[in-house]
Amino acid sequence: MSENLDKSNINDAGKSNDSEQDLGGAVEGSDEALDKRIKPGSPSPQRVQRPHSSPPRFVTVEELLETAKGVTNMALAHEIAVNGEFRIKPVELPEDSLEKRVKDIVHKAFWDCLSTQLSEDPPTYDHAIKLVGEIKQTLLSFLLPGHTRLRNQITEVLDLDLIKQEAENGALDISKLAEFIIGMMGTLCAPARDEEVKKLKDIKEIVPLFRAIFSVLDLMKVDMANFAVTSIRPHLMQQSVEYERKKFQELLEKQPNSLDFVTQWLEEASDDLMNQKYKNSLPAAGGAAASGDATMLSPVAVQNYAYLKLLKWDHLQRPFPETVLMDQSRFQELQLQLEQLTILGAVLLVTFNMAAPGVSSQADFAEKLKMIVKILLTDMHLPSFHLKDALTTIGEKVCVEVSSCLSLCGFTPFTTDQETVLKGQIQAVASPEDPIRRIMDSRILTFLETYLASGHQKPFPTVPGGLGPIQKELEEVAIKFVRLVNYNKMVFSPYYDAVLSKSLVRS
Repeated sequence: MSENLDKSNINDAGKSNDSEQDLGGAVEGSDEALDKRIKPGSPSPQRVQRPHSSPPRFVTVEELLETAKGVTNMALAHEIAVNGEFRIKPVELPEDSLEKRVKDIVHKAFWDCLSTQLSEDPPTYDHAIKLVGEIKQTLLSFLLPGHTRLRNQITEVLDLDLIKQEAENGALDISKLAEFIIGMMGTLCAPARDEEVKKLKDIKEIVPLFRAIFSVLDLMKVDMANFAVTSIRPHLMQQSVEYERKKFQELLEKQPNSLDFVTQWLEEASDDLMNQKYKNSLPAAGGAAASGDATMLSPVAVQNYAYLKLLKWDHLQRPFPETVLMDQSRFQELQLQLEQLTILGAVLLVTFNMAAPGVSSQADFAEKLKMIVKILLTDMHLPSFHLKDALTTIGEKVCVEVSSCLSLCGFTPFTTDQETVLKGQIQAVASPEDPIRRIMDSRILTFLETYLASGHQKPFPTVPGGLGPIQKELEEVAIKFVRLVNYNKMVFSPYYDAVLSKSLVRS
């Protein structure tokens, strides 16, 4: 009962130190910071080394299995709580797997045995009656407490003692039982299964019919499980915070070093913010005004900045903090989406700056151009994708579209020199050091930081200049990001507060 999560292959996901410096510029909220050269220097040695963990503690196999079970349950509860599209899917074994071959052999032997029994003279119904008993229990499991009439019907018609007596006396009509079962399945199934149930009526041979019935019942079990998940989700949301915190505490007691990378992550965020405050003499980050000592950092500000750092994480080189590990794939996905939005925004910005104002102000043309660039950037997450080549193609296509629009609007088409300049500026976006790209990256992070600091209680903050064409996409990412962050805070804030109470005092 687990969902197949899409874990994207992160190829260029964290440009590490450069990206984290850009993040600092975003929190500062000043585009002037982008004009300063970013040092590629590595973090201090204590940041590179693995945090000092507690002394090793030997555990038994039973303890290890119990811990693994607790983590699995916690991950499942978390998935149901945060993923509104969580669905249980039927198990599909690989065609060439040993498990599938064994399953097929066992099933074939069973159905062959049933066929042999029914072919005897007189027929033997031992296996068939067992199957009817299984079907009866499955149908009863689909019923709600108020389905008294249906329960009575199933119990009465599929009375195994009576069926056995009929079989012994040669009076059993297995086709009538199958007809009743199919009718009851049609009553209880989801609308999506109506077609499968209808097809059962066309099967005349008993063995293939029973085999098909069990196949459809398996699908109905999955439907019922998903219905149950949907029904309990509101209740689960209320309980999952306490449940996840409890399970993590149990894990922490068995593995005392389970907060090592969280501690490192939060301390780095605290150090980075403190250095920015001393260097730039800016108010406290995180959207909160400084109070008292101007150099004091609030725990909320540090936490918010730490979450923003996860959007610039080097997933290939650095371990992810333990408390956000179950959401690592989601943060990777958000990171990829933001990288794509940064490139998209930069391309549109340089294009509209060169085009006539009358062209860039046309909503239809702007939307069309955005869709063209988005399509050409669709495969950015794939290892085979080459950004420089894609931007070359984008430059050619953009110039054609802009020239066409200029002609239709009565403006002078681009000259060859103008097209060359525009193509060059678009191709320059491939470099992380490109000023336009860094401006877009900084303003995107500033928008996310402002929205996160608002507590998700207010309307979206004003979109920084230049982000208008990608506002819709950016707001969608912001909603996903803030939901993840707020849920994570609800579960793990006591641990974060404990770490930061020591870190901030030491700072």
